[in-house]
This record gives sequence, structure tokens and C-alpha cells, in this order.
Amino acid sequence: MKRVIVVGSGIAGLVAALELSQSCDVTLVTKAALADSNTRWAQGGIAAVMFEDDSVGEHIADTLSAGAGLCNESAVEVLCTEGPERIRDLIRLGVAFDKQDGELARGLEAAHGHARVLHAGGDATGLNLEMTLVRAVRAAKVRVMEQTFACELVVEDERVRGLEVLGGGKRSVLGADAVVLACGGAGQLYRYTTNPAVATGDGVALALRAGAQLADIEFYQFHPTALATKETFLISEAVRGEGAVLLDARGERFMQKLHPDAELAPRDVVARSIARQMALQGGKPVLLDAARLEREKGEGFLAKRFPTIDAAVKARGFDWAKEPVPVTPAAHYWMGGVKTDVWGRTSIAGLYAVGEVACTGVHGANRLASNSLLESLVYAWRCAEQLPQDDARRWPEMTGAVLALEMEEGRGAREVERGELQTLMWNRVGIERSGEGLREAAEQMASWRGCNPKIASVFERETANLLTIARAMVAVALDRRESRGAHYRVDYPETRVDMQHSIVCAEKVLVPAYE
Repeated sequence: MKRVIVVGSGIAGLVAALELSQSCDVTLVTKAALADSNTRWAQGGIAAVMFEDDSVGEHIADTLSAGAGLCNESAVEVLCTEGPERIRDLIRLGVAFDKQDGELARGLEAAHGHARVLHAGGDATGLNLEMTLVRAVRAAKVRVMEQTFACELVVEDERVRGLEVLGGGKRSVLGADAVVLACGGAGQLYRYTTNPAVATGDGVALALRAGAQLADIEFYQFHPTALATKETFLISEAVRGEGAVLLDARGERFMQKLHPDAELAPRDVVARSIARQMALQGGKPVLLDAARLEREKGEGFLAKRFPTIDAAVKARGFDWAKEPVPVTPAAHYWMGGVKTDVWGRTSIAGLYAVGEVACTGVHGANRLASNSLLESLVYAWRCAEQLPQDDARRWPEMTGAVLALEMEEGRGAREVERGELQTLMWNRVGIERSGEGLREAAEQMASWRGCNPKIASVFERETANLLTIARAMVAVALDRRESRGAHYRVDYPETRVDMQHSIVCAEKVLVPAYE
């Protein structure tokens, strides 16, 4: 029986662990509590073709269109074709999707040609999925290690053999025949983010240090509408899908002049438009008018349709049922990550990646709304199907031109401070970028170093991981001299037909010697 370590406990990690436990000896490692992940904060829902007036072909077309010419078409076909059956699997596990008149309820989100987004508990879809899967994993033959940080992959003879972890203040090595990375994205790279504190890109960083290929890491999606308060809180795109609109400081709509789909234009368009409008207003947030929904659909609509958001907005001192609320863009989802094939296999034998930590090519340069939970679900299931059959002799070749990175830290560098890194990333590697700004970011990062791994806390290790992936992201963003999807260069505003996926690998990773 194969020994498998799954790292991460969002939807991808839980599904992978649950399915693998039927044929493998599975240990699930998570750095916080089992239920702590990005998944539980997902408000918008999960997209799938479950209705007769929709088709898989149209879902594929919408996904490819949103991806700005950079989607892996085979991966998209897998996603949209297998998605409906995976939704049925969730229902069999006990996920109670919302219904209307006895049928599955569905919502419309930006860039979808049909209303195909399913919800559970209104705006608490992720939480419902997470808790259902947590219960299933607790009841399965899965060894769960909570409050355990994944430090480094153990690679011998060009194959993953285990994982070094830190738990209870002690480091140890867990032996394994395979490791599945399912540890999410890296929203904590940025000063403003919709992601929870656990999203520090640990899986991508340790994969890079181990020599795995990464793909498309310059593409980071910024959600257009987060409540503009000290404690950022996501206001789902589904609110605009229901008919809420964006207003400038004078109370006038502005998106109608900028895109034919107005507030439901692709996320990168809306986020950039808001950022530019804020600049015209001297940095003041724009306003989201959801109060009109109360007038049009009846008093109490917002509290019933969006109970989580309603409670959060009111807790922050706003009554969005009566007046517009201030919003700002915030870092939301990473399209890039550890490069995989359509079975979750990476460029290192024995290493798999699923969920936001992976780059299957499904999302291209700009993720279609509510495809992320579906990708985690579909590809975790596929990984669990394939992994028990794999061995080193059958490992696939990863093709494509690779940009080699030298991740070197000098002796004179000072230890990075997370807040400084987040502010630098927001200002120089955010919604709009330039060659000058990216070079400034690279120069500043060269003066920083990570922590001493012999004595570092989990927080310090997370910050070091953020620095590692920030350096890689800057290098690739400089190399992509065009604008496409979520990557916008003010000095190269046009899209180039000759530019394809960016693939990077650390040629060498050098850190200073610590006394």
C-alpha cells in the first residue's frame, strides 16, 4: 500500500485525502486546524453545467474566453466535462446546495453566458463544502496532523521520498511514496487581500526549492470588490450578478462607459477600472450600490441571499440595504502555480499538486468566476484516481521553454519584514505594473533575505516563502512584455500573439550561512 502525504485541508486536499484513503495509507498535514483554508471563505459558489438550457461546450467557451488565450484547452475540457458528475458526488456526500422550487438554484456571474453557479447557504458555499468534507475525512482512514508546517520536500534520486515538517516546536521527516500539494494560494503577498492568514504560498515555495517547474505565476487575479475597511472583507461578485452597480464619488455609474458588460465585465477589467477611478478621486474608494436590490427585490433580500456578507458589512458599521458601501480591489486568486498535467503530476516524480497551488492551465491569464472550487474538486478526484497507478518509469515529461531562476541571498541582506513586502508587492507588482516598478521591486527584494531555518518560527518561515515566490513573480512579470488578462503592463499595453505560457524553475537556490 502506497504511503501518501497530502499537504493542505481545503477542498482539494480533503477530496484527495478522502479518495486516496480507499487504496493508500494517507496522512494529511495542515499547518492550522483542519477546517482552516481558503475554501471556507469562498462566497460566490461553484460553476457547473447542471441545467438543460446550458451546455458543456458553452462552459468551455466561456472559460477559454476569460482566460485571454492562455488556457490549456484539454484541461478546460476535462474541467467542464467532468464537473457535473463531481457535483453529484458532493451531493452524495451530503452537501446541501440551495434549491428553488425543488430544483437546484443557480446564479449568474461575470463572463458566464448562462446562470450556472451553484450555492450552498447563500453566500457560504465554501464553508458548507469545507465542513461536509471535514466530517467525511474525520470518518475515513486518514491520519490527520494539524498545526504541522510543511518545511521542505525530501527528494532523492530525482524522486520525492517524503516531507520535512515542523510541529510542536520539533522538526521531523515523514517518509512517503508520494506527496500531494494542496496548500492553496498566496494572497498574503499583498497588502489588501480577500485571503485568510494561512494563504502564504508555502506549497509553491517548497516546490520551487525542490526543483519543480512553475507556470504562469505572474497572473494574480484581483477581486474588484472588497469592503474598503481596515479589515478587508470580500463582497462576492454574485452581488453584482444580482444587479448591484458601482458608483463614483459623485454617485454616478462609470462602468457602462468602459465595457459593454459594465459591472459584469471580466474581473481584471473591473478591478483596473475601479483602481483608475480611485486614482481620479484622490484614492477614495468607489461605492457599491446594493441597496437598489432591496428596492427592486423586496426588503430583506440582501440578508436572505447574502447572510454572511450582510452580517460582516453590518458588523463594520454599514447598512448596505439602505446606502452604497465603499469598495476597493484586493488580491484574490493565483492562476499560476506548480505546473501539472491533467492528472496533477508535476515535473518531479512522486510530487503532485491540486487546487490553487497548482497550474493546470485551466484558468489561463484570468480565471472565470466560480471555476476555482470546480477545478479543485475535479483535479483532486483525478489525482486520486491516477496516483495509485503511477511509478517513476511512467512519469510524464514537462515540455516548454523554461526560464531558469537564481534565487540567491547575500550575506549583507537583512531579514524581510512581511508588511514591507506586502506594501511593495501592492505598489509595484499589483493591478497595474511597469518595467520601472518591477525593477525597483527586484532591487528592493535583493536587499532582503529569509529567516534562519534552524530557529525560525512558522510565521517567519511563511514570510520567507512569500519572499521566495515574490522574487520569482517579479522576474517572470518583467519577462512578459505584454498585457494579458490579470497581468497588465502600462509600458506594454498590447497583447502579443507570440507570447505563451511562462515556465520557470530554480536553477539554484542559495541562502546565506547562519552562525
